[in-house]
Amino acid sequence: MSHARAVSLMILVTLLWSIAGVVARHLDSVHSFEVTFWRSLFNALALGCALSLLRGRRLWRSLVDGGWPLWCSGVCWAVMFTAFMLAITLTSVANVLVAMAIGPLITALFARLFLQHRLPARTWLAIAAAGAGIAWMFGQEAGTGLSLTGSIVALAVPVAAALNFTTLQHVGHRRRSEDAAVPQDMLPAVFIGAVLSAACTLPLAHPLQATPHDLALLALLGVVQLAIPCLLVVRLSRELAAPEIALLGLLEVVFGVTWAWLGAGEQPSGSTLTGGALVLAALVGNEVLALRGLAGNAPPRFAGGSPAARRDGTGIRFPAAGDRHL
Repeated sequence: MSHARAVSLMILVTLLWSIAGVVARHLDSVHSFEVTFWRSLFNALALGCALSLLRGRRLWRSLVDGGWPLWCSGVCWAVMFTAFMLAITLTSVANVLVAMAIGPLITALFARLFLQHRLPARTWLAIAAAGAGIAWMFGQEAGTGLSLTGSIVALAVPVAAALNFTTLQHVGHRRRSEDAAVPQDMLPAVFIGAVLSAACTLPLAHPLQATPHDLALLALLGVVQLAIPCLLVVRLSRELAAPEIALLGLLEVVFGVTWAWLGAGEQPSGSTLTGGALVLAALVGNEVLALRGLAGNAPPRFAGGSPAARRDGTGIRFPAAGDRHL
């Protein structure tokens, strides 16, 4: 897969993720843990069907033989699924997105600490500029009516996402031999996360009060807003570096504001438009420089033909076989 195509698919992922806030605001009767339970349950059902078709019996065997990376990623997905929807019900969408904006920084730090990835200066600058844009977008909202509990819960999302993306990156670029990379199948981790999230929130969701209207919207969230984009992002972790995935993920904030404007009548202020423009400029600038770098630099190779090291769109060097990482 080309870098440009991977970036395009990651933008689609953020577009699908971004509908959560506006859809949740149209729910009638469900609140807090029940919202999370139904969304995670529909997500688990969709993933179970899709992965059974794709993997067959290998799906259930992989759950047993997956090892620590699979289950670590699964727990991270569960935390992300649960904490995000809980935070949405406890505080404003703006506050949740402000907390999530630190995700690229945490991911970059985790990748540096655990994977020894080197980040080019332009990626650090893009992260800083995008974070500043989001802070500008929601500065006034975050300063008024801030829910401490909701913000603390929301902070669990970027921390879990950073650990998850770093784990996926480690698995995606781990080599079993010097001549071939055989990445572990991490798609079942999303299914594990959905099942764990639904199981943990079910006891707290009683009494169940969802109306048919609510169930339809929660099914939409479980399948379209979660199952499809999460499967895509696992696949894209083989093509894009963890910090770049997190950086592109900031587009969810911009898309989320747009959905709220179109779907809930919340017209963005001038500061929101200014901040959104800064985020987009940071992302576009980083991607343009990345594509130029890919066009101008070919990776070095061993005499036998296998890459000694590879650089992706962020300029990060991925170790070859025998290099120590994680």
